[in-house]
Amino acid sequence: MPHAPTPLDDNAVFSALTQSRASLERACVLGDGLGLALWRNRHDDTAYARPGHHTMSVYLEGGFSTFRRDVPDRKGAPDRLCLLPADHESRWHVGGTQRFLHLYFQPEHLAWHCVRVLDMEPRALQLQDRLFAEDDVLVALTRRLVALDWEAPDMRMAGNAMAHEAVTRLLLSHGTRRPSVDWRGGLSASARRRVMEWVHAHPAANPTLGDLARLVDLSEYHFARMFRVSFGMPAHVWIMRERLARACTLLADARLSLQQVADRAGFASASHFSNRFRAAYGITPGRVRTSGEIFPSDTAQIETL
Repeated sequence: MPHAPTPLDDNAVFSALTQSRASLERACVLGDGLGLALWRNRHDDTAYARPGHHTMSVYLEGGFSTFRRDVPDRKGAPDRLCLLPADHESRWHVGGTQRFLHLYFQPEHLAWHCVRVLDMEPRALQLQDRLFAEDDVLVALTRRLVALDWEAPDMRMAGNAMAHEAVTRLLLSHGTRRPSVDWRGGLSASARRRVMEWVHAHPAANPTLGDLARLVDLSEYHFARMFRVSFGMPAHVWIMRERLARACTLLADARLSLQQVADRAGFASASHFSNRFRAAYGITPGRVRTSGEIFPSDTAQIETL
């Protein structure tokens, strides 16, 4: 029976499974380009061809007779992880019944984590193609995600936080540096940091491209192109992500009113903040306060690759 349309239908891996024998239990959009889908499948064959987005798949039940066509001697099992990068291609045979969770995330989201968490240019890092790997941290996060009520807005917020944790973990444990090459067209490391430090120091500013370009002595045209290469997204998108991330941290301080959070995060007003926040996460900041679900900081202590 066809599934009811969801916002994930444009996702290539999700779409491929809806056209297979797989049965969708539930799906959810978490904001920030993150999506979840819980599946069951049995006696099937599927294929993925350069989907353009990343997929983390964690087996919850079964999978003992499932294998990838190019590695037929390796089989799945509960608590095993597969990682399908955006440029991934593979063909699969599904044997007996299996249940698994997919976490979908866009290259732009990975790029944001690369710069913000690792202080690395996105093109300097690549996710590894993982087949039935073991990772207790990601398995634990997956089972917590499955236990959430995805229909509740406050629980989707908690899911977003866990998904952020999962992407950071993937970068740290399943990402590798690309071979050093003479990349051209991006900002230098010092220029990248200068822009980031200025944005963090002036959260309420609304800089033009010209303002930012002057920080690194570039023309607006070249700055716009080079920023997108080095940050994985346009400058205005990056700044809004930074404001929302700062707001999530500030919301944890119950002494601050929503107006104060909006002011310190750089929003024009409390209503502007609420509208942007709800558009990104599907819940108002006021309801987040009521539910007690606050994003953890994704800039906590980390290890470099």
